[in-house]
Amino acid sequence: MQVTETHSEGLKREFQVLLAAQELEDRLTNELSGLKDKVQLKGFRPGKVPVAHLRKVYGRSVMADVLQNAVNEANQKIVADNGLKLALEPRVEFLEDKAVVDKALDAKADLAFKVAVEVLPTFELADLSDVSLTKLVAKPSDAEIDEALQRMAGQSRPFADREEGAAAESGDRVTIDFVGRIDGTEFEGGKGEGIDLELGSGSFIPGFEDQLVGAKVGESRLVKVTFPEAYGAEQLAGKDAEFDVTVQKIQAPGEAQVDDEFAKGLGMESLEKLREAIGKAIGSDYEAASRRKLKKELLDALDGKYAFDLPPSLVHQEFASVWAQVEQDLKTRGKTFEDEDTTEEKAQGEYRKIAERRVRLGLVLAQVGESADIKVSDEEVNQALIARVRQFPGQEQQVWDFYRKNAQALAELRAPLFEEKVVDHVLGQVKLVEEPVSKEALFSDEDGDADADKKPATDDKAE
Repeated sequence: MQVTETHSEGLKREFQVLLAAQELEDRLTNELSGLKDKVQLKGFRPGKVPVAHLRKVYGRSVMADVLQNAVNEANQKIVADNGLKLALEPRVEFLEDKAVVDKALDAKADLAFKVAVEVLPTFELADLSDVSLTKLVAKPSDAEIDEALQRMAGQSRPFADREEGAAAESGDRVTIDFVGRIDGTEFEGGKGEGIDLELGSGSFIPGFEDQLVGAKVGESRLVKVTFPEAYGAEQLAGKDAEFDVTVQKIQAPGEAQVDDEFAKGLGMESLEKLREAIGKAIGSDYEAASRRKLKKELLDALDGKYAFDLPPSLVHQEFASVWAQVEQDLKTRGKTFEDEDTTEEKAQGEYRKIAERRVRLGLVLAQVGESADIKVSDEEVNQALIARVRQFPGQEQQVWDFYRKNAQALAELRAPLFEEKVVDHVLGQVKLVEEPVSKEALFSDEDGDADADKKPATDDKAE
């Protein structure tokens, strides 16, 4: 096998691989010889089938395996001999001259093919000693804990039937039967019987609950609503609908006592312990929000520290993923680029920059992780898998089997674990200042601060 580099520009490399006819002949003969003891052909004793006959029967199919093995060997040789770290799998191109290829498949002519690769850029890790970040810190107040307690009490408060002839009020729980129609035709999921609905809860389509205020037991009402543009069922989004609703029962809410007995009903020792648990849960939410903002600030700092060539195919791949999400979002919301005060061309330019940022940060975090020898253990992946499985009650075994049989899916579980470890490592290299803030300040611009424009690092990029 002769491998010659034919092109080198930026992060792109091209090589020509030549397999001489004699080498093809030798490889084919070896494969057929090994096949001799494994096949049984009519008229021949086991192990006594002539190689020439095997070649006549299996030659082309065996040669296909020979070529695949040769391609794999060539790729490995190119990477090893040149010390390359590939951005993506090599792209292999054979000659378009069918006659030449046919002769090569019969080992009667040399076979040449081209291997094109893109390599990862090399760069020095930046000094972060001059980077200073602010970690926002918020603690839940007694008022927030009280508010959470009242919400919990409201969810468990008792209801009692209203007196005969009473009209439903906001806050009441009504039991209803309903049938929904669009353009006079019933639609799937638009029918229900014995459904409990708390008026004013906002759990039904906007406007539905308001039209039942004042209704009495046994009364039927025609409720007219419009499904939201962003409704989950695409076939209903934005559609006008009518519901024939019959009220079967009306119940008024009672008061739930927030005391030790209430806490015990929730599995806690006392009201004090329940308050502690609520404070801890709220604090965890605040810590997660603080982490998101700090991580965004760190990634912005890293992005400003690095400038290097990016593998074009990785950027193209990332942009395609980002752009597909943009188009799907517009479709779901029934919007156009003009509605967003932009053009498709301008939006593509902006999102291409986001794709480039994702790729750049992914490569930086991967190299940081490699340099620091950061690893994710199998036990950590298993814990993440268990957490994922719990998100699908009733389908646990199917989800478990899917991940266990799908290496790519497991890698997608491992990647964020690796990334968080790398982020922790980098945070240890910068100056970190804590700043106490209010809940409102902590959650301000939460959507804008989300790190969705960053590509998760993976711990296999540097391997």
